[in-house]
Amino acid sequence: MSNTLFNLQRDHLAHLQRAYSDILVAQGLDSLAIYSGHASYHFADDQAATFQTYGHFMHWVGLANVQHSWLVIKPGERPQLYLYAPADFWHLPTNLPEEPWVAEFDVHLSSNKITPPITGHAAVIGDIQQLETSTQQAIKAEYQPAALVNALDELRMFKTAYEIACLREANRLAIAGHQAAQAAFIGASAELDIQLAYLGASRQRESDVPYQNIIGLNNHAGVLHYQHYSLQPPKQRHSLLVDAGRRFRGYCADITRTHAGPDAPHGFNDLIIAMHGLKDALVKSTGPSVEFVALHEQMHQQLGEILIAHDLFKGSVNEAISEGVTRAFCPHGLGHSLGLQVHDVAGLRHPDGSSAPAPALHPALRLTRTLRAGMVVTIEPGLYFIPMLLAPLRKTSLPINWALVDALIPCGGIRIEDNVLVTANGFDNLTP
Repeated sequence: MSNTLFNLQRDHLAHLQRAYSDILVAQGLDSLAIYSGHASYHFADDQAATFQTYGHFMHWVGLANVQHSWLVIKPGERPQLYLYAPADFWHLPTNLPEEPWVAEFDVHLSSNKITPPITGHAAVIGDIQQLETSTQQAIKAEYQPAALVNALDELRMFKTAYEIACLREANRLAIAGHQAAQAAFIGASAELDIQLAYLGASRQRESDVPYQNIIGLNNHAGVLHYQHYSLQPPKQRHSLLVDAGRRFRGYCADITRTHAGPDAPHGFNDLIIAMHGLKDALVKSTGPSVEFVALHEQMHQQLGEILIAHDLFKGSVNEAISEGVTRAFCPHGLGHSLGLQVHDVAGLRHPDGSSAPAPALHPALRLTRTLRAGMVVTIEPGLYFIPMLLAPLRKTSLPINWALVDALIPCGGIRIEDNVLVTANGFDNLTP
């Protein structure tokens, strides 16, 4: 790790120490124990599911696979890290990296699972319900107090310079994967081959990705969370959609690109270019004091203009929006908060922790906040040809060019996604 990044990380840890102390004092708490979590075994099996460390633990430690460990925070004192490190010849023993930031903690290695040593009026956060009953009973503290969790979630909404550097590096690594995926598509690969190319170029194993990569060829690009990888290349290559990320020190990149294939119908590549333009316009509209819901509505306004300009809809923009045409072509939200989790915390809450639900017309929107400097969000407009969503429109007299829609259905759809930092003066696109 470079000295620059360590200095940023040291400042980040000092910031967390101050912020946590203020929050704990304000809530009358003497100590806080954060449980890292642990993987759950599949039913009637000895194999565990993919695991991710609890976000508030990872906020301090920056490692995404720490299990059965505790972090104890007390106002004005050094953080105490109790790392579960059993002697084990079946697996590589748990260990912290030999990096300077480790010295910012008092580290206690334990070969046994422990009960955290908390004192006074204490709180515990994390999934302790998965712990053994005896351990749960031994912990005398408030479990998951809502006011505390809301305050810590709000803290994570605003990224330090260290976190921004990590997110930027995660984007750089992910872009290498996207370039390799595009090259594999040009080489007529199957979805599985494209996935493997992505993993190789982004230097990660599949269990380490921040979310299951979406590699959709042709109509699979219209399945928003497509979950499979076909083993054989299709006979025709209309399109490829790659929604894939990378972690760096726990922080996530979440990038989507869409490519036209050699068999794409006329006009599909022009639509991809138009959607890149829409994404760029929305990124440029991002900044402090901007309502994210208003950005989402801007997406629908400009999507209506694209539908008209490309002869998919022959009415007005207002008609396309009011009659639900744009929602049928793009059913998801514009984006979400991004950080240690891909869909990061506090996106649907006000700063005071009260609920800020998605509007009724846009129930899939994951972020309803007023943007502030330090937030990192995704901007990901989409345009899809999903028969299930278009079917109700076919029963209307709306001026939709169904012949063109039907020609584009084999392409599935288009999504373009960048990761954007809100700055004091506007924005910084972290996706190179």
